[in-house]
Amino acid sequence: MPAVPSMNESPVAQPWWKYGHVWLVIAGPVIVVIAGFVTLWLAIRQPDPVLAEDYYQRGLEINKTLQHSEASMAPAIKGRNHAATPLEDQPRR
Repeated sequence: MPAVPSMNESPVAQPWWKYGHVWLVIAGPVIVVIAGFVTLWLAIRQPDPVLAEDYYQRGLEINKTLQHSEASMAPAIKGRNHAATPLEDQPRR
């Protein structure tokens, strides 16, 4: 039969690794370190592509084509405005 400790006896201390909350505290930083190594591995495995030599000129060309698109949208804008105009404000035929 095991001896029951009396009120005057102090409990026997257990080693630190037997407490669950210690592992909960340690788990956070360990997960962050592992995630850092995974991120490093991904960065080394798939480096960012190098920009083209004429990236600025390509951007200027894209801007020129976008400026011309406003004129081509005029019929659509006119139709949208006509559809959004209340019936009583539309001109009579």
